[in-house]
Amino acid sequence: MARLGTIPFFKDPGIELSTYEARCHWRRFDENEVLVDFDDISTDVYFIATGEVRILNRTQSGKEVILGEMRGGAFFGELAAIDGIGRSANVTALTRGEVCVVPAAVFRQMVFASEAIADRLFRLLAKRVRELNTRLMEHALLDLKHRLYAELLRLSVPRTGASGERVVSPPPYHHVLAARIGCRREQVTREFTAMAAEGLVDRTRGALVLRRPDLLEARVAEALREDS
Repeated sequence: MARLGTIPFFKDPGIELSTYEARCHWRRFDENEVLVDFDDISTDVYFIATGEVRILNRTQSGKEVILGEMRGGAFFGELAAIDGIGRSANVTALTRGEVCVVPAAVFRQMVFASEAIADRLFRLLAKRVRELNTRLMEHALLDLKHRLYAELLRLSVPRTGASGERVVSPPPYHHVLAARIGCRREQVTREFTAMAAEGLVDRTRGALVLRRPDLLEARVAEALREDS
């Protein structure tokens, strides 16, 4: 059965996908399975159909930094497919799921053959560069507290039925937040204690509530202005 067309990236490509279908394969993965690792020489592109994965980078000292998570509809591995250089990150499954594995040669042929696919790739790469630039600026200019504010805002979505509030669901573990913003778990815990005392955050069943996201945004903006 043709399945490439179910992947959002390949929707309405303007080319016949069946030409490439047989050269791709689908595989299931388990929770905690490593899909790609640092410096792997593989160049396949992975399109997530179901499940969730986490992307990590690692310093020379062995410290891991969380770059983000991806769910169904997203894909990873395109950089190695483009330049042929070893993997720059580790991708580990957070849940069970399924991916479509597209060999680099097939991926490049599809990009070159379809203007729609090429445009999506360009826009996605531009978006990722902008996001990385934002995080680099935050890490260079903001202290721990304001980096935490910025990360919580980035992870959150508007809270249904509560105008002006945002939620992070499920609530992130402190050690995960620490790995995202480059600090220790104990430092994150202290900051949450201070935020709760101010009434900025609250923990409910299954979610972390940002009571005053507008104030967090204002504080981040002010801190960036002061350091610019």
